[in-house]
Amino acid sequence: MTGVDATRRMLDLGRARSAAEGLAAQTTFVEADVCAAGLPDHAFDFVWGEDAWCYVADKSKLIAEAARMLRPHGAVAFTDWMEGPTPMTAEEARRYLTFMKFPGILRREGYQALMEANGCAVLVAQDTGRFAPYVPLYLDMIERQLSYDVLKIIGFDAALAAALLEELRFLRSLAAAGKIIQGLIVARKAG
Repeated sequence: MTGVDATRRMLDLGRARSAAEGLAAQTTFVEADVCAAGLPDHAFDFVWGEDAWCYVADKSKLIAEAARMLRPHGAVAFTDWMEGPTPMTAEEARRYLTFMKFPGILRREGYQALMEANGCAVLVAQDTGRFAPYVPLYLDMIERQLSYDVLKIIGFDAALAAALLEELRFLRSLAAAGKIIQGLIVARKAG
């Protein structure tokens, strides 16, 4: 297994977790831009991502790189935060992207088109149904159980904590309205 991330801290965490699970010999980690990972062509059976591609600015390059690294008949499977079936207003999108620090957002259809343009047949393109019910749970945990932990992380800045909670409530409203989903895409590269 090869992990790619542009953040040394995340790579160090991945290495530590692999070692703790006794998998250090079976895993390697590469510090690179996921749009230009520097890994060989057609070298991998699958490419996997979990709720992280929303941070990548150039989704076209990201998908092209994933397809480039796949062997014929290899699979791409990922979840990501996507725009849902109900479109956001321009102001909602601006606020959401600013809060989440995402450079942009795609719909399932956008990812599907990119996969197909890169020689991959999309097998699954669906809403996992998990996002809308989990945002309120996450918010509830922060408000009731993890308040101290959040405050500690942000230097006990009560004003910042209140602003973060307000933005999470906004996120909850987007999720409840079907404007943000966790999408699942599974595709297979042509042989």
